[in-house]
Amino acid sequence: MTKNLSTSTQHIASRVSRRDFLKLSGLMASMGGMMVLTGCGPAAQEPTADTGSADAADDASSTTLGDGVTLRVGMEAAYAPYNWQVSEASDYTIPIDNVDGAYADGYDVQVAKMIAEGLGMEAVAVKLDFGALIDSLNNGQIDIVCAGMSVDPDRAASADFSDSYIDDDIVMITKKDSPYAGATTFADLSGASILGQAATMYDTVIDQIPDVNHMTPAETVPLVVENLSSGTCDIITYSMLSVPKLIETYPDFVQLEMTDKFEGSVMPDNAAIAKGQDAILDQINEIISGISEEDRQQMWNDCMDRQPA
Repeated sequence: MTKNLSTSTQHIASRVSRRDFLKLSGLMASMGGMMVLTGCGPAAQEPTADTGSADAADDASSTTLGDGVTLRVGMEAAYAPYNWQVSEASDYTIPIDNVDGAYADGYDVQVAKMIAEGLGMEAVAVKLDFGALIDSLNNGQIDIVCAGMSVDPDRAASADFSDSYIDDDIVMITKKDSPYAGATTFADLSGASILGQAATMYDTVIDQIPDVNHMTPAETVPLVVENLSSGTCDIITYSMLSVPKLIETYPDFVQLEMTDKFEGSVMPDNAAIAKGQDAILDQINEIISGISEEDRQQMWNDCMDRQPA
């Protein structure tokens, strides 16, 4: 992260400073100064314009993202209800640019469409592994990430994040007949095999529970759920907002009513863009701020109803 945080990033940090994983103060990198070389010889020439600084200033003030026409939105398209893949277009979908005949739907997609419209662009999805999204953003393969992604220190060092467009939390799910179904404290989970999704906090928070078997994470949420259904694990970590639909689909699942809570588990859903585009980030935040809490909840409920089983 640059030494001077953008207003939007400062806003994010102030909202989530109570969480260890969002303490952005340790992420500030020093900006190197230009070295001025002097020595004997002819008189120095008149200084030339600092085109690098001018380009950086132009980037920061630019109001165009990508090519200004097509907004390439990075996502897994396999993380319902945030995003998922379908085979038919609808009012809710956008095309998946790198998968022939496929479309993306989900909560992230609805917000991405609003951002694209606000920027005067057309959104298309680019389907990528979750762990590759930030690198793909920085190598120019995509223009923005809308993928159920929360800002954390590592990601904030590599990209600029918008304000949150919905907040989720992490809960634990087991089967009704599990010996852990009545657990209320972390101590009650001693000996349990617990599974989360790779490259997300659903996996890393498991380290907060002592004396459990922290299983090798699964790559996607459907695989996490499948492991619990098949009995491969005892407990999974899961999205609080998504629990009602999960239990409707799997009536033998139950949410653990825990008095012990994960530290830093509240997850904002933030869009990410490459660094140095402050004017665009301000525009994106303005678009997000225009989505009312009622509309956010209604979009979530609608996505819960539409998501694949």
